Parts: sequence; structure tokens; C-alpha cells
Amino acid sequence: MLGPVVVDVEGPELTAADRARLRHPLVGMVILFARNYRSPGQLAALTAEIHALRGPSLLIAVDHEGGRVQRFREPPFTRIPPMAALGRLWDEDVLGACRVAASTGYVMASELRAHGVDLSFAPVLDLDWGRSGVIGDRALHRDARVVSLLAAQLCHGMALAGMANCGKHFPGHGWAEADSHTHEPVDPRARAAILGDDAAPYRWLGITLDSVMPAHVVYPEVDRLPAGFSRIWIERVLRGECGFTGAVFSDDLTMEGAKIAGDVVAAGQMAIDAGCDFALVCNNPAEADRLLAGLRWRSSAAFAERLARLQPRGAAPDMAALSASAAYRQARNDVLEWAKGAAATRG
Repeated sequence: MLGPVVVDVEGPELTAADRARLRHPLVGMVILFARNYRSPGQLAALTAEIHALRGPSLLIAVDHEGGRVQRFREPPFTRIPPMAALGRLWDEDVLGACRVAASTGYVMASELRAHGVDLSFAPVLDLDWGRSGVIGDRALHRDARVVSLLAAQLCHGMALAGMANCGKHFPGHGWAEADSHTHEPVDPRARAAILGDDAAPYRWLGITLDSVMPAHVVYPEVDRLPAGFSRIWIERVLRGECGFTGAVFSDDLTMEGAKIAGDVVAAGQMAIDAGCDFALVCNNPAEADRLLAGLRWRSSAAFAERLARLQPRGAAPDMAALSASAAYRQARNDVLEWAKGAAATRG
């Protein structure tokens, strides 16, 4: 049995403490960071050992969006420009941007899968209001319609590589200026403004989205709790009004934006009770152990169905076979040409 807690590991190889934690029945997923990467062979060995502990259904995830949030950057991984550059390409060439978005999703996902990583927490669906430093150039565009269409192509490319997706940060982190890693952001706008603009991509993308991560942002016109701890946002708005059917991940419970919910056990319990399927605890093994010891949770058919939807589809080729693939070579060329143009524009 797999559970709802997402944990990380300490370094490029598993420690005895990592192995013990990963065997806990409440652990259902592992998230990797840059510190877990030393070389392609090391990463493949690490992911193989993680999978061997609990079987392939124990998913391995990473934040790998492109730009400044890309955990593995050295060859053979392709450096992906920030998503804002894709939005700028849209302004010049709509259909060209759609092609590049699909190629980007495919390259990103196929390279990760070739090294044993199952899921990337992407794409970002936040709007570029020019206000949020933590979002910034991670956002595709200011226009929710453009964000939706480019995100759909990114998700299509990921699906071609057999990888599920995760839209974030519902209902939108682009307006709130504070960084939820270090502060407790507040977005004071009216409910209608948020739903009509920032949250619109979640409604428009529909069943395209396999999973969603809510923001550690308080929207006081809707609820006093951050979205990831709010049953109003998750059950009534996301699942009810937007018709979302996939898995919901809390953002990292050790972030400052989660402190409003209490200690890590209280925060994890509140997130699960509000409708999250998974609770993330990153960069703090002691806090992860506390949550595993204190969380009250019972599996359900809905959880099993959502977990199954996140499983990778089809066997992943190794990097040599992937590099020999005509589709991969063409998609990577699309990304490299776009990156060259994006760099020239910045220069």
C-alpha cells in the first residue's frame, strides 16, 4: 500500500534513514532536488534503488519547469528557457509557440523518464501580473487564454513521453507579491476576479490536467485559510466549479506560507482533510518523520484511482535509445533553436 506523504532524500545516494523512511506505509512519492544529482548514471542508480524499495508504483517526482526551476541542468539534460520566453514567442508566432511548447514538454519528460523520474511538477499556470518575484518568469503569460493554450501543448508533449502533469499554483500565485517560501502571501481581490482570470486555466484545461498543486496564499474574500488547506477552494471550487478530477498535492508544508495551519502534523492533517491527496514535506527529514508518525489517513478508491492516473505510461527508453529517436532529436532541435532565439532577445 502507498500513502499520501511525499518525502525527499538527503543526497545522491540513499542513507539508512532514507531507506527506513521510504518503507513507511504512508509514503507514496519521493521528490528529488538538485542535491540528489551528481551524474546521469548516479541519478539512474538512485531512482532504481528507490523504485526497488517499494515497487515501480512508488512515484519519483521533481520540479523541472525550465529556467531557474530546473533541478537537473547538465548534459544529457537539455537546458530549457524560462516559460516567459515561450509566452514572448507566442506574441510573435502563435503556432510556432504551440509547436515549441509540445516539443519542450516532450524533451523535458522523456529525459526525466530515461533516468527513472516519473513526474515533473509542471506546468506553472500562474499569470504574469509583474508583481510576484517568486513566480516572475516562471509564468507563461499575463493572458489566461495564452497560458491555457501553451500549457495544453506542454501537457501534450509530456503525455507523448508517457508522463502525467501537475498544474500549479491554484487558484493563482501571480498577484500576491510575497514569496510563500518565506512569508504568508495574501491576495485581497474579489472571488469573481480570481475565478474569472487567474483560475480560468484550470477550468479551461479540464481533463488535460492530471494533478494540481494549490498555492500557499490566503484569499480572504473566499476563506481565511491558504488555498491548499481550504475545503472551499479544493472541493467546492476546484473539484466542483472547475470540474477537476485528478490528484491534488499540497505545496511543501515546511514553507512559511503553511505555518498558518500550525505544526507539520496539523498542517498535513488539515491539507488532507481539506481534500489534498498528497502532502509534501521537503528539506526537513525530522519534520517528515513527525508527519508520518502523526498523520491520520485511510486509503480510498478515489485515492487509488488518482494515484494510478499519475503512473508513467509505457516503458521509458534509456538515454542512448532516446537520443537515437528521430522524434526526440527533432523536438530537442526545436527547443535548442527556441533557446538560441530567446537568448538573443535577452541580449
